[in-house]
Amino acid sequence: MNTKEYISSGIIESYILGLASPEEAGILECVMKNNTEVKAAFEEAQKTLEDLATAQAVAPPAELKSKIWDKIQQEQILNEVKPDITEHISTTSPVKEVKETSVPKNSNWKTYAIAASVLFLVSIAGNLFWMNNQAENNKKIVKLETEKQSKELALQKMNEKWHMLSSPNMQMVMLKGVEKHADAKAMVFWDKNTKEVYLNAEDLPKAPKGMQYQLWAITDGKPVSAGMYTEEKDSKIALANIPKAQAFAITLEKQGGSEAPTMENMYVMGGV
Repeated sequence: MNTKEYISSGIIESYILGLASPEEAGILECVMKNNTEVKAAFEEAQKTLEDLATAQAVAPPAELKSKIWDKIQQEQILNEVKPDITEHISTTSPVKEVKETSVPKNSNWKTYAIAASVLFLVSIAGNLFWMNNQAENNKKIVKLETEKQSKELALQKMNEKWHMLSSPNMQMVMLKGVEKHADAKAMVFWDKNTKEVYLNAEDLPKAPKGMQYQLWAITDGKPVSAGMYTEEKDSKIALANIPKAQAFAITLEKQGGSEAPTMENMYVMGGV
């Protein structure tokens, strides 16, 4: 796959949206470090998606604030009208003058009390809203941190494989799935100088409890144990030293390995 095909494959968009697998993300991050064209395509796609998100953003409604201040203004208008009513009553009915003159002060106090109560409720609602947002943001931060650590581990593993692949002394042997396990695959890295054998078998199904994958080298037509596989050793620690081999194979054996391969439990095999 050339650079243009890789860019148009959709992996960049999947990475930005968080839909890419850890292995795909690791490969993309590694490629961007060494390919300016891919990096430029990534930056352009990221900007495009950010612009789209900004264009589609919806501002939070301000209806609550408008309703509150409308209520306060209505109370103020009512207080301005009441003195005129009081004055009119006092000219026609002197007996009620003493009682009505106290209305404006009480009404003003009532207005301030209502305004204070409303603002207090708004403050409480704002604090609750802020606390809920803060909790939600904390959850998102934890999730992002977990994803970041996972991607960093995947990238580290990918860099180790890339270093191994780029070594001129490393011979790669592809192991393909046998009839029972057609989708299985693995890769043997065989150092031509030291004759040490490394194995990448992360694409094999997870071994059941009490079982373990065992690598075999076919030498002069006979299977020779080339070591036991563990996830910790994958592509990093040599499983064995094999001077010569015509092929490699992997079988599923009991924990600790077997002296001879269990042929019915063979998963992959490949010629050198």
